[in-house]
Amino acid sequence: MTELHTTEQAAELLGLSKNTLNRWRYTGDGPRFVKLGRAVRYRREDLDNWVASCGRTSTSSAVMGA
Repeated sequence: MTELHTTEQAAELLGLSKNTLNRWRYTGDGPRFVKLGRAVRYRREDLDNWVASCGRTSTSSAVMGA
């Protein structure tokens, strides 16, 4: 079974605040998430993929390889 994390657990893994993840969910930014009824959960692989996609080569670059 896929490893699922609550917003609090995902925030801790990413070193971010819970409020940041809540805001990013609302705006469509941040890592993918799943809804199980009213519960929001994050798959570990989605968190890892999102972190990998945030790579930059400088502070002025968009996304690596772009």
